[in-house]
Amino acid sequence: MPALSVRALGRATLARQLLLERTTRPVRDVVEHLVGLQAQVPRVPHLALWDRLAGYDPAELDGLLSSRQVVRTPLMRTTIHTVTAEDALALRPLLQPVLDRTAASTVWGQRLRGQDVSAVVAEAAALLAERPMGRAELQRELGRRHPGLDGEAVAFCVGYSVPWVQPTPRGLWGASSAAVMTPVEAWLDGRAVPPATPDELLVRYLAAFGPASVRDAQVWCGLTRLREVAERLGPRLRRVRTGDGGELLDVPDGPLPDPDTPAPVRFLAEYDNVTLSHADRSRVVAEGDHVPLPGGPGGWVGTVLVDGRVQATWAARRDGAATVLTVRPSLPLPAAVRTETGEEGARLLGFLAPGREHDVRFTDR
Repeated sequence: MPALSVRALGRATLARQLLLERTTRPVRDVVEHLVGLQAQVPRVPHLALWDRLAGYDPAELDGLLSSRQVVRTPLMRTTIHTVTAEDALALRPLLQPVLDRTAASTVWGQRLRGQDVSAVVAEAAALLAERPMGRAELQRELGRRHPGLDGEAVAFCVGYSVPWVQPTPRGLWGASSAAVMTPVEAWLDGRAVPPATPDELLVRYLAAFGPASVRDAQVWCGLTRLREVAERLGPRLRRVRTGDGGELLDVPDGPLPDPDTPAPVRFLAEYDNVTLSHADRSRVVAEGDHVPLPGGPGGWVGTVLVDGRVQATWAARRDGAATVLTVRPSLPLPAAVRTETGEEGARLLGFLAPGREHDVRFTDR
């Protein structure tokens, strides 16, 4: 197999991320294939699915969340992801050491160092099962029950040590709510799923993000010692070379499109997994002064894929009767690309603000 260029790697990842061509696959299948969608901002998973699915209707994900087939829970990199209920149960035990390590490194974990708070944490889990609460409310309740307890530190550590979900209406497109926690076991009625293995997780990562290095996979999930996993999988993985002589891992049947395959313009949300899930982001992020996490109101800002790589940022805002989408390229866009970007931007506005006047504008660096 010839060495893969950065462009070829990018096309392979975009194909697996369903960003080369929108699919008609069911929403649940897409969420499972992508091993979840990063979801700190409630609207972001909806934008991620709009980018990947033909004719996406937010009511589809809303229905899966409301029926508890899909949930919002902290997993990879300790950040909130929208995942299938089965993945919430299977991945949490595997990723718990990552959450424990992160908790210990926080200021709240430092304040509890050397203290046995396991009984209070168990009590907090029982309280959350009775009534979902946010961290501030949980802190107050623990403080009331245990005068002298560092309720703030315990409440934060509960967020890392107790498997929990954010119940609906949080995450719904048409209605949301404050972020509260309830134990995943209570939300899913004690359903049991066998824990995932590191081998399974690495294979799923490569199927959705590959070809990739061990370091890429570790950045994505937060786990360490994945090189041992790769060695154990041995011939069950494909090895591919890069232009600089490096070696990447892959699944045997992972698509490797021609590097000249057209890549349409895509408006990504600020937390789209494709921009955050590799140690080396050059396959999908071009050089320039754009950032993958532009600041602004959640779900109304993001980056733009041009010829398969991030080369611009976007931001939408309401301006009187219209909703205005402003695109800021890092480099001048050719006329044809500018037209394509404007057309895709208009479609995005139709999704974000249906029934309103729309305007797509470009701003220079």
